[in-house]
Amino acid sequence: MLGYTNGNLDSVINNYGLTPAAVLHTPSLSAFATLFTSMFLHADLLHLGGNMLFLYVFGDNVEDTFGHVGFLLFYFAAGLLASFAHIGSLLYFMDAQGLQTVTIGASGAISGVLGAYLILYPTARILTLVFLGWVWVLPIPAVVFLGIWFGFQFLYGTLLPLAGGVAYWAHIGGFISGLFFGVALRGRRRKRAL
Repeated sequence: MLGYTNGNLDSVINNYGLTPAAVLHTPSLSAFATLFTSMFLHADLLHLGGNMLFLYVFGDNVEDTFGHVGFLLFYFAAGLLASFAHIGSLLYFMDAQGLQTVTIGASGAISGVLGAYLILYPTARILTLVFLGWVWVLPIPAVVFLGIWFGFQFLYGTLLPLAGGVAYWAHIGGFISGLFFGVALRGRRRKRAL
């Protein structure tokens, strides 16, 4: 059994996580590689579990539409665009500390999956836990579920852009890129159908 310590994990995160300042100020192959490797790292099991839940719920239908290879390319493209949106937000908000902070997680790429899902399956029903005195499981249309989700990301990203250690603008950038990829794919499918 491998013995992992916090020091080992910190080393992995520092070496393979995305540090925006490194990409901007000391561009190198290893710095650009972190744009990809950071998508495979997560802070803890809750972070990983949350991302995997969203990928499980929304990813299979989007992959069916894009195809296996197309989905993989789309996923990485959405993740890259999400990272660039995050870096852009740090520059916009002049967050020098954020530029030095290591960013990890697949949330930006998965947000792209959510954006594509919204375009491709807007009326699909998402079984959702709703807490209204009791716990209810309600089928909510994807356009409502994902609209509320995006609204919270945008609200947090604009009102609390530097709080909580969450890269809200990566979520926003990934989601918007997913919308564009979804529209492009839907348009291509319609042309083929004619």
